[in-house]
Parts: sequence; C-alpha cells; structure tokens
Amino acid sequence: MATRYRFGLEEYERLFQGVRNVELLKGEVYRMSPIGPKHAWNVARLTRLFTEALGDRAVVWPQNPIRLPPHSEPQPDLALLRPKDYGETLPSPEDILLLIEVAETSLDHDPGLKLPLYAEAGIPEAWLLDLKANRLHVYRTPKAGVYTEHRILLPGEEAEPLAFPGVRIPWS
Repeated sequence: MATRYRFGLEEYERLFQGVRNVELLKGEVYRMSPIGPKHAWNVARLTRLFTEALGDRAVVWPQNPIRLPPHSEPQPDLALLRPKDYGETLPSPEDILLLIEVAETSLDHDPGLKLPLYAEAGIPEAWLLDLKANRLHVYRTPKAGVYTEHRILLPGEEAEPLAFPGVRIPWS
C-alpha cells in the first residue's frame, strides 16, 4: 500500500531549493503550469500599476514564494506586502496585504486549493484574475477557512485594494 508523504516548510526548502516551477500546498509539492504570454503580460502590467500607485507604501512581490506555516509555501502571481526588508525571511501571513492569482490554465486549481489556503492563513484579501472569462474575482473577510465576501468585477470596473482605500486599479 502506498502512503502519501507530507512535507514541512523546512524540509521542502531544503530538498527543493533551486527547483523551479514547484510550490508546497498543504504539505504536498505541486508542479506549476508553464506561464503563457497572456498570463505573463497581466502579471507585468499589474506589477507596474501597483508599483506606480503605491510607491513605498507596499512591497510589490511578483511571482515569489510566501510562507504559510506549517505546510505551505505557495508562489502567488503577485503579493502586496507591508513595507520592510524581506532579504532574510520570506513573507508570512501577517506581512501580506493582498494576494493575486492570475488564472488561465490553473482555473481548476487556484479557486479550490489556493484560495481556501489563503483564507485559512487569514490573508485579508485575495484576487483571482480569470483570463478566460475576463473577470476579476475579489475575495475578502476570511473566517473559518473561507472568504465570506466575494465580488466579481467586469471589464472597465476598477478594483480598490482593501488595504489602500482610494487607490483604484484598472485591472482589465
């Protein structure tokens, strides 16, 4: 009989250091889908928009890992972090203001696995940019492992991060 092996953060970081396109989710290692041009462009565009809009008020963290103890180290497409130096340790839930997943081929993966993981960690807000349907899903107010608020924005509507009232981002 085969048994699953669940990795902890330290073990994952030791064994998979330097391995590209993998992330640890709930103790299991997942291979990430290759990034296509539409996905890459949207991440680059959002990175620029947030950097210009926020300046030094947040660290814009594109496609880098975050630590969600005890068994997860996902790599969201974009994160907005509290301003500080992350040169010695990866951001953890208390550092994270907003996470963004850009989904084209990962639509079956991100909403069912990553969003609940973010809610369980207490991340106050997560956005899912659905490239196929051209919709932005805004999730807020995590409680008991789920986001209790879900709003869908249509093309032309601007998104306003919870942590930065008045900052409007043209996501489409």
